[in-house]
Amino acid sequence: MNGIAAPIVAYEPSPTQDFLKPRRKVSVVMVVYMTGEALEQSLHCVLADPLVDELVVVDNGSTRTEAARLKGLAERDGRVRLVVGHGNVGFARGANLGASKAHGDVLVFLNPDAFLQPGAIAELVRAIEGRPAPCIVGGRVLNADRTEQRGARRGDITPMSALLSLSHLAQHVPAWRRYEVHWENDTAPDAVAAVPTISGACFCMRREDFNALDGFDEGYFLHVEDVDLCWRVRQAGGDVLFQPKAEVIHLGHTSHASPVRVEFHKGVGLARYFRKRAENLGERIAAWLLSPLIVCTAVARPVMWRFRGRAA
Repeated sequence: MNGIAAPIVAYEPSPTQDFLKPRRKVSVVMVVYMTGEALEQSLHCVLADPLVDELVVVDNGSTRTEAARLKGLAERDGRVRLVVGHGNVGFARGANLGASKAHGDVLVFLNPDAFLQPGAIAELVRAIEGRPAPCIVGGRVLNADRTEQRGARRGDITPMSALLSLSHLAQHVPAWRRYEVHWENDTAPDAVAAVPTISGACFCMRREDFNALDGFDEGYFLHVEDVDLCWRVRQAGGDVLFQPKAEVIHLGHTSHASPVRVEFHKGVGLARYFRKRAENLGERIAAWLLSPLIVCTAVARPVMWRFRGRAA
């Protein structure tokens, strides 16, 4: 595909498929909004996996060309269910809508600019079966050069850990190393491992677990809803797991949406998350006082990216 250089491997049957017979039905839920040319390749990778029983595409907003292609795909492939007509309701609400339309017993949520690698679905389902409820399993999210992507596995995100991570103090002060949020530079585990937070770019849950938690919190419009979901799984006594064998290449930043708008929603979501998990009056006051700073910092990021690009 023009402009997409991610290394996509043709599907080869995985030996992990055998344990899935008989198996639970798998539905992939994908929320689409002005994704661009990466979408077609992402859809191809999903439908090439023989363990995908259903693909639910929730169209929050596409160009006429993309919308026509999605409609044509749904008409050609009976596994594709297209959900349209609701407008841009945000990721959390769109994902919940997709989950409600899906028929699968296992739900795999996948970004539209993420490319499933061979055997990824099998490894996700393998990791979640037999686990205590509730459980969420995230895949190993990779950059196009196959290095692990920032945010694929993370520590517990609190105001303190966010501050020390963003300032890089957690990296340089040994006593504060435990506050480092981003773990992508740590050696990847050989097998499924418990982590506080996984990436929303690719993860799976059993339907009953997703429903028991009431799905995504629709108070988030874009970003941080995955962090919130992982926190609620842990609050309910469940497991958040990282499956290094379930690989997905995630391009990121492919949407035609304004970077400033995207970062604004990320800042609003993070501020909301800190207020939501505040446990006492002091933490609630601190969270409210920090909210404007968090939003302003988030909005300033794309401005600085542009400035640095021009300066370079």
